[in-house]
Amino acid sequence: MDVSEIIVSITPKEASEKIEEAIVNGSISGTLIDRYHRSIGNFEFIVLVFEKYYFRSGNRGSMTITIDNLEGAAKVHAAASGTAQGAIFRFDWGAGNSFINSVIDTLEPFRAK
Repeated sequence: MDVSEIIVSITPKEASEKIEEAIVNGSISGTLIDRYHRSIGNFEFIVLVFEKYYFRSGNRGSMTITIDNLEGAAKVHAAASGTAQGAIFRFDWGAGNSFINSVIDTLEPFRAK
């Protein structure tokens, strides 16, 4: 399992739209499985679940992304799983890291300074 976080200077809704665009329209097999969005006043909490097929490993991986602005700036937390092969060694040929990096690369121009 690979995990990463980034703080961005855009709203959670804007971040979720950019992530969805990059994963669904930027890859052949990226699919949005579920989107959950809650807002109370100025606070937003968004959960996105994606799935993607990896030809190298011959399996599907998933990534769950949570985005919130509960502490002011928008925090994006991404966790990829299911990208590994094998019951014991869980070797994923870098698929999980690649999935996570698609989020980080998309949001890098908006990283909070």
